[in-house]
Amino acid sequence: MEIAIFKYYWLDTWVLANVIQLATQDFCIRHLNHTNDPCGRLFDQMTMAARSVPANIAEGSSRHSTSRETEMKLIDVARASLSELSNDYLNWIMHNESTPWSINTSDYQNVNNIQLDRPTYKDDVLHLSSIHILAQKHKFDSWLNNGDSLIAANCLLILCNRLIMMLRRQIEHLLETFKAEGGFTEGLTAERLSYRQEQSIQSNAPKCPICGKPMIKRMAKKGINSGKEFWSCSNYPSCNGTLKI
Repeated sequence: MEIAIFKYYWLDTWVLANVIQLATQDFCIRHLNHTNDPCGRLFDQMTMAARSVPANIAEGSSRHSTSRETEMKLIDVARASLSELSNDYLNWIMHNESTPWSINTSDYQNVNNIQLDRPTYKDDVLHLSSIHILAQKHKFDSWLNNGDSLIAANCLLILCNRLIMMLRRQIEHLLETFKAEGGFTEGLTAERLSYRQEQSIQSNAPKCPICGKPMIKRMAKKGINSGKEFWSCSNYPSCNGTLKI
């Protein structure tokens, strides 16, 4: 199996998303029951929201080479799912007549200051990435494995908000790259126009009466000439020169 398939395994966002998913599953198993979640809906909603985050990061990153737009949309879906999950933890805290940790408390600062290690795996990615994710999760064990659900919920709320910010920066970076380089569709259009321009030169196509560049055959898609071919400047849309065939 090609390592290229697993490029998203090296993303800090994907690693932290998996930590949050595993921790959310543990939280729901430990603290949700027939009394506070009689129909099991909260269990399903929280675990599915947590699953959606790494799933959409993985799918979006896998579309990087073919559709930057789709990649950004899927990562934004991951961010939206994470916002939903963070609201569930916030609600849990307030429903238990408590408030989230202040940023000035030692617990908040201790959790917030823990940094993820950089992945070092080069091969055997599935095995080594799983070891890496579990090692990152264990960094937060003293809060996540605490018997007090409020401590675990506060820790997960901090991790959710951290990942939301990381995903926001990832989307901004993708957007800037897209502005500078375009995407797969734009690349195909440029390649097609370049090929058609070269074909026009080789077939002695007429020169544009406006800018002098080679013209290429196009077909009118609407109007009274719909379906008819005409000569169009290869520099369109910068130049609108046309000639009848």
